[in-house]
Amino acid sequence: MHPGVSPIVEVEDLHVHFGEARAVDGASLRVMPGEVLALVGESGSGKTTLIRAIQGLQKATSGTVRVEGKSQAIFHDPAVQMVFQDPTGALNPRQTVYEVVAEGLRIRKDRGDELEMVKNALSQAGLRPAERFLPLYPHEISGGQRQRVVIAGAMVMEPRVLLADEPVASLDASIRGEILGLMRHLVDDTGLAILAVTHDLGLAWNIADRVAVMYLGRIVETGPTEEILDDPKHPYTKALLSVVPETREMEQQILKGEIPDPSRVPSGCRFHPRCPLLQSGALPEDVAARCVDDDPGPVALDAVRAAACWPAMATADRSDGGRAE
Repeated sequence: MHPGVSPIVEVEDLHVHFGEARAVDGASLRVMPGEVLALVGESGSGKTTLIRAIQGLQKATSGTVRVEGKSQAIFHDPAVQMVFQDPTGALNPRQTVYEVVAEGLRIRKDRGDELEMVKNALSQAGLRPAERFLPLYPHEISGGQRQRVVIAGAMVMEPRVLLADEPVASLDASIRGEILGLMRHLVDDTGLAILAVTHDLGLAWNIADRVAVMYLGRIVETGPTEEILDDPKHPYTKALLSVVPETREMEQQILKGEIPDPSRVPSGCRFHPRCPLLQSGALPEDVAARCVDDDPGPVALDAVRAAACWPAMATADRSDGGRAE
């Protein structure tokens, strides 16, 4: 995937429980330097809880999060910054743009040239000339500009990773492309990594290098964006993709029911009660039985793909004589 390059963020077997509810239930993923990884799934799949745990805003029940090889539980790394979904809610209406962007520097007690650092961050976020925006308040700028201020507030900390929670969901359609383009530019220009949470695979289509698909607290498929979009292996990924406008040739699949209550995770494959492939009756009897009874971990299908799906694993076994490790 990235030969000789270490992940900047590693999540291994992460669990976040709220009482009986398993919001994150054994999730593992890696974010590499200089990439956009899109974390996709329906509402309620655990995406936001996962990135809050990576940021250190949510305590993990078990498992590990490492940033540049250091445990995030004992070393809260300012190299990881969050970009929230609602820019209006993320900005203090009583602070000017300058004060908003400078706040992180002041908390960190950075001794650099604060004004220059703020102006550089605003410029990076596409707010030019930066001087024009410094004295303005959030209500005096547009929604897209407010999101750029939020991004500038993260970039001023010189992060290695941005965690973006539905970064364009609250924006008008005409503005979304601009913000996505900005995020892609930041990665290509600075080597920053972005983990972008979304329920919309169309976002992944536009900016992501890789995709991680999350369902009921666990990552069920990962791989390069082009390969995931061209040839999804997990039935859940196929269902998500079937409603993306760019995949008009794919037969639309309407999933029955909703994501189960995370306090009552089904046995076997957690997706099996909604799985169109299992419901079709086309699976061999032994594979169908495993779907219902045995919990599949995400297993490598080849050097860059993994899926938590017994039929996908069986297909991979037949195609190359065994699963890749």
